[in-house]
Amino acid sequence: MKITKIETFPVKTIGNGAWMFCAIRTDNGLTGYGEFGTGLFKRGLPALVMDIGETLIGKDPRAVDKHFMDMYRLTRSASGGATAMAIAGIELALWDIKGKDAGVPVYELFGGPHRQEQRVYWSHLATYRAMYPELYDKPVLKNMSDVGDCAVEAVEKGYSAFKTNLVFPGDKPFTISDFNPDSNDQNAPTEVVKHAENQISVMREAVGSDIDICLDINFNFKTEGAIAIGKILEPYDLFWMEIDNQDPTALAQIKSSQQTPICTGEQLLGLRQYRPFLEVTAMDTLKIDVQWQGFSQAKKVADLAEVYDVNIAPHNYNSHLSSFQSLNLTASVSNVRIMESDVDSAPWRDEITTEIPELEKGYMKIPSMPGWGCNLDENAAKKYAYEG
Repeated sequence: MKITKIETFPVKTIGNGAWMFCAIRTDNGLTGYGEFGTGLFKRGLPALVMDIGETLIGKDPRAVDKHFMDMYRLTRSASGGATAMAIAGIELALWDIKGKDAGVPVYELFGGPHRQEQRVYWSHLATYRAMYPELYDKPVLKNMSDVGDCAVEAVEKGYSAFKTNLVFPGDKPFTISDFNPDSNDQNAPTEVVKHAENQISVMREAVGSDIDICLDINFNFKTEGAIAIGKILEPYDLFWMEIDNQDPTALAQIKSSQQTPICTGEQLLGLRQYRPFLEVTAMDTLKIDVQWQGFSQAKKVADLAEVYDVNIAPHNYNSHLSSFQSLNLTASVSNVRIMESDVDSAPWRDEITTEIPELEKGYMKIPSMPGWGCNLDENAAKKYAYEG
């Protein structure tokens, strides 16, 4: 079997981003698909995939780890970041081919399954409705009570956990990213800290003590601000506070200075970047994105986290193919806490893949079909192609 062609499909999503797909064709008729990268690089990432991928034309796709290392070493002077994400897109499509060729799910190639279903949480609860209210047939978030109603809705739809961001309701609701758009100082003024307490207190009161609540503060605050928010939220028993930070000692300081559990890691790519964070015990739960770094690296990072008695949580905010790839990871390792699920996503999400995950009472069923268990619908991908 030989690789004959590589194609990319950027698909529009909410906002000004794109879902990114890679298709690898072979001379025996098999096509492998991978969803990869961040939608911020909707023009650059497809070009990188084509530049790097042309080195694989004519080669057998099944030597996946060898191809990964060849691509990594080829690009070492420009490694990391977007380059790593482009390599991930190719590598993910190769694993899909290898699973399909063997007639088994990808996780069986890695010794799975460890489980038959995976607990998931409703992500960006209230967040997207604040950012893009015109997309949803829901009331505008005019007050904090409306935000609490979003939490109730998640529970009524079977979820026992959800994640939110700092949301500011009103006639024109917004999120923390737009709180002070003219400043990049990452301060946490008193009003923001108190707002965080108000929002989480309302949501906790709305759903009771048995529902797990996560707050993602992303990259919006420096160490001092994150500590202040974590401290004020201690009475509300958060499942975790999620934060993106490039310094392992700063994160360790946050973790040790307050009692709210810390989840971090989506900002990292590959074993070399994760290792120093694990060495200083910088997190309670390790966040990892299969789509950003590929399957092999994600699996190796999860195995490394196991050495440090840390569980993982897949970062998964893209299309359903992303969910199937992440489910294959959770079926391949023994240290999973929970997985992200982006419920309030683009309204056309169900159209662009051949399968959608089976969801019941906040759990997704582990797929059983070969490869990822899900293909890209290329006609739908072209219908919703990103053209910005």
